[in-house]
Amino acid sequence: MRFYRFAPALALLAALPLVASAHTGVDGGHHHGFVAGFFHPLTGADHLAAMVAVGLWSALTARRAWPDLLWAPLGFSVMLLAGAVAGLGGVQLPAVEPMIAASLLVLGLLVVTQRRLPALAAAALVGVFAVFHGIAHGQELAGESAAAMTLAGMLAATVALHGAGIAVGWSLRQSHRWLPRLAGAAVAMFGVALLGGLA
Repeated sequence: MRFYRFAPALALLAALPLVASAHTGVDGGHHHGFVAGFFHPLTGADHLAAMVAVGLWSALTARRAWPDLLWAPLGFSVMLLAGAVAGLGGVQLPAVEPMIAASLLVLGLLVVTQRRLPALAAAALVGVFAVFHGIAHGQELAGESAAAMTLAGMLAATVALHGAGIAVGWSLRQSHRWLPRLAGAAVAMFGVALLGGLA
């Protein structure tokens, strides 16, 4: 049956609007090593939704598979790492949590509208938001002895989540495009809810 072709995509899309506490970590806030770092983004729905949405948007708007698929995910990953290193070093930015919430709103709307941007503009846009995601991660890791390995795990998870979003988005490019639009709407509403809670 055709339904089974889309079961994995449906499962992933259904997971996007999960309501979970941001930045909870896998072990009550104590991060140690690569594995803990890998699972950390998966336990905060804000980070998970943003990273998957970047992949979805890239796949749905790419004119060709290479290199269009990679610009936004690469921009997000690089700037997430830069933000995390800055956070580890004690750098503080204002409005980190509101900017993370705003990133969900903007990324969700980009998935809904499937708006295509020039490659560098797409990378720059998601990169700005990624800095704030990275700062939040880096501040949590400040003082940890295994911070470098934990950060490596977080980066690996980020790439994996981008890849999951790309895979789902690419599989839905020719049909069922309403599914990612629905997921994008859920991400955007999640962002609005977070912004409302921070007001």
